[in-house]
Amino acid sequence: MCCLFGLMDCRHTLTGRQKSRLISCLATESEARGTDAAGIAYNSTGRLRIYKRPGPAHRLQFRIPDDAQVVMGHTRLTTQGNAAHNRNNHPFAGQVPGNRFALAHNGVLYNDLSLRRSHGLPHTRIETDSYVAVQLIEQQKALTPVSLRQMAETVEGSFVFTVLDEQDDLYVIKGDNPFCLLHFPRLGLYLYASTETILREAVACTWLRWEQAEKVSIDSGDILSINRRGEIQLDHFEMGWTLYPHYRSWRQVSTRLPEPRYLEQLKSVAASFGYTAEQIDQLLLEGWSTDEIEDALYCYDYL
Repeated sequence: MCCLFGLMDCRHTLTGRQKSRLISCLATESEARGTDAAGIAYNSTGRLRIYKRPGPAHRLQFRIPDDAQVVMGHTRLTTQGNAAHNRNNHPFAGQVPGNRFALAHNGVLYNDLSLRRSHGLPHTRIETDSYVAVQLIEQQKALTPVSLRQMAETVEGSFVFTVLDEQDDLYVIKGDNPFCLLHFPRLGLYLYASTETILREAVACTWLRWEQAEKVSIDSGDILSINRRGEIQLDHFEMGWTLYPHYRSWRQVSTRLPEPRYLEQLKSVAASFGYTAEQIDQLLLEGWSTDEIEDALYCYDYL
């Protein structure tokens, strides 16, 4: 239940102070889906910069430079990799010939360890499952819709990835997790977050509440890219549905007690899908883990 968020100021209409305000509001609202760590990535003075720290987003002071046109952010609820070790937090840095990039992920990947073995990926001290997506892109030595499609069709699990490169091209690779993108045409501005509720609540905290916004359609299996001029290109990848038809038959029974804060957030999300807190408690008694319940809610509708 991590959260992605960010903005694209395609016409350079916002000051650094305005962008800082927007990112601060987006990050704070995104705490609803994770408070273990927060981070952002942006380009400034010709360099891709990543700023991330353990702890809730509201404790970070976001100072976005005037020349930063695109900001990509993430708030984290830890599933794998201790957030106290900042290397495990998002966004992650990657590099292909002629281009550096940052990647953030919302979801859970199940085959990261097997991919590291089968693809001969380099050993890393980063423990987070998400980082395998960076390594798969680097192995292809290119950051393109083709390499992103190959990565998305190779990983198994639930995901939305955002990727920002040195040219201020932003990519959204949407699996089966939620994602919402708004366009403010008068300003040439895009804002996004993992859920529409988070995005709308963040907008309501700023002057943008008086601006007309259009929702940009993006579906599961889409690779949406927006360049620094605001031009959109849409590509596609094949969703790996075949892994999950017998999801309940092979899942491991969980004996771990769920973390109370995570469970409270999970029940709140479940309510938006029409499931009661009592139904979630019953699944836990049957041996479901909180991760499995979240995947079922977002992805497979097995509840």
